[in-house]
Amino acid sequence: MVKKKQLNNDSSALVEMIVKGIQEKQGKQIVSLHLGVLPNTVCEYFVICHGTSRTQVEAIADAVEHHVKTNLGQKVWHREGFENSEWLLLDYSDVVVHIFQEQTRDFYRLEKLWADADRTDYAAD
Repeated sequence: MVKKKQLNNDSSALVEMIVKGIQEKQGKQIVSLHLGVLPNTVCEYFVICHGTSRTQVEAIADAVEHHVKTNLGQKVWHREGFENSEWLLLDYSDVVVHIFQEQTRDFYRLEKLWADADRTDYAAD
């Protein structure tokens, strides 16, 4: 039980740093979904946002990695999607970041797929 609470605190701090990185590069419609409240999920949180171009999407990913490494000392465990940068995924094990181009986000609608999760919307900085 204690491990779960500690995990949640660590995951919450990680989500906070990820959101700051996204906000720094003006990511759009930033959302976190707390999947840990659902049974049989692959991680504790999804963080989802989008950018308006390939360049911005890649800049958001770089800013997220920089903020997390600098402030929490964590490296990304796995990254995908950099070939075409329509949907970038940064996997921090307990938190998975999805950075889309807008049209790709509209197509996949991850927030709707995980509608039962606790949702937090963040303002753009």
